[in-house]
Amino acid sequence: MKIAQLLHNPGAGDEDHSKKELVDLIKSEGFDCRYASTKKGDWKELKSDVDFLVVAGGDGTVRRVAKHLLNRKLIEKPYPIALLPSGTANNIAGALNIPTDRPEPIVESWKADRRKRFDVGLVEGLPKRQFFLESMGYGVFPALMRKMKDQQEKSTDTPEEKMNVALDVLADIVQSYEARPCRINVDGIDYSGNYLLVEVMNTRSIGPNLVLAPAADPGDSQFEVVLVSESQRMGLVTYVQNRLNGIEGDYWGTALKGRTIRLKWDGVEMHLDDQLIKSKKPRDIRVMIHEGALSFLGVPD
Repeated sequence: MKIAQLLHNPGAGDEDHSKKELVDLIKSEGFDCRYASTKKGDWKELKSDVDFLVVAGGDGTVRRVAKHLLNRKLIEKPYPIALLPSGTANNIAGALNIPTDRPEPIVESWKADRRKRFDVGLVEGLPKRQFFLESMGYGVFPALMRKMKDQQEKSTDTPEEKMNVALDVLADIVQSYEARPCRINVDGIDYSGNYLLVEVMNTRSIGPNLVLAPAADPGDSQFEVVLVSESQRMGLVTYVQNRLNGIEGDYWGTALKGRTIRLKWDGVEMHLDDQLIKSKKPRDIRVMIHEGALSFLGVPD
């Protein structure tokens, strides 16, 4: 019997599955299950007899677990990650085509032991080397993150309501944000210019489920670099407003493919996944790819 280590964030999204419900569900599919809450410090104590990790939470919880795994020594046992997404956006689950509506078929799929390798972005040029799973970038998304910190979030808001608030704020930002100069080099080719948005993406969607790079594959050893210039402002505005009105679709812009990206943004704010980073001055940043640094379980064919 395979042993699953359940790492549960009981406060993620509209989480309504208790510890008992999750453990019982995993055991009902023939797995042994151990439980740890990511709200407590001992969740990082992973035993060598564990076969895989189960992360029950949102993108932020996945990032916390990934950070711990990436910081472990190379000689330590690697663990594949199985997701039970329960966050607000669940962009990582979306990139892996893992459904977010019902946990039962997800747990059942783990029996097939299908795995998907997942690249990780490495960022140099900050005080210490950083990483990202979804994206890093400049412009309107760091501005959105800063403004959302000032929003009074209601505990009763559903994930859909939270995302609509973010989309509404983003629509206002995109209409008024002043394009800034950015030096950009993608695999030796210069794309420098003035941009509202610069995103180096590993997943196809970021933030409130905005699909900016529909062709992105987190296991193809390449990034998708999305650039939005002044001439493309209204296209991005229209896309965000369509999402607010319930009209599904992908952003119409073109993404560049690359493995090594050099950037210098004329500003001091950037983001790595859901982390807002502010520097004292513009920085020369180098972004590289760590191929197959993680492995995810239960990914559909």
